[in-house]
Amino acid sequence: MSITDWPEDERPREKLLLRGAAVLSDAELLAIFLRTGVVGRSAVDLARDLLIRFGSLRGLLKASRQDFCAAHGLGDAKYAQLQAVMEIARRHLAEAMNERTALPNPAATRDFLRLKLRDLDHEVFCALFLDSQNQVIGFETLSIGTINAADVYPREVLKKALRAQAAAVIFAHNHPSGIAEPSLADRALTNRLRDALALIDVRVLDHFVVGEGQPVSFAERGWL
Repeated sequence: MSITDWPEDERPREKLLLRGAAVLSDAELLAIFLRTGVVGRSAVDLARDLLIRFGSLRGLLKASRQDFCAAHGLGDAKYAQLQAVMEIARRHLAEAMNERTALPNPAATRDFLRLKLRDLDHEVFCALFLDSQNQVIGFETLSIGTINAADVYPREVLKKALRAQAAAVIFAHNHPSGIAEPSLADRALTNRLRDALALIDVRVLDHFVVGEGQPVSFAERGWL
């Protein structure tokens, strides 16, 4: 049965307009992106097939161009559209973080860091610099490492904090393995950075470790 033959309140597009995007399943959201199905398969059927093929929505979003285009019903045009949508989302969150407004909530910070760091195949250590009102001054990559390590030097972090005239900082790094649980080395480095920055009256508000699922917060663990 074609989607146009479905009851109106069950069609993905109409459902989104009536009730909002958050109520849609992964397959329904993907069906809106696909717009059309293939012979014998509706857009929702095709979306479900793709989610099974790639294991999850994230698996599809992370797929290489070759793997993506090899799937039935996809191709270069859809790949380009999807990459554009993902980059729009990244830039939207980046703009929100760079508008010198106070951080709206921890969830917004998590969303920004997850989009920036989660899908990298190498470890990156970054910092959000904030002023005395917790307004974002800037975001900087402090170190780019291998698949399992990144070198971060406290003296360089202090220089960048002073240059930005920061009053506070939020650190973040990713675990390419997908396991977001902080290591003992992560905790030791954070303590070194916190103690060094305290000498110039810059507070470390948090350190997020990004992997699969929700980024882990040092502040929520009571480690700062």
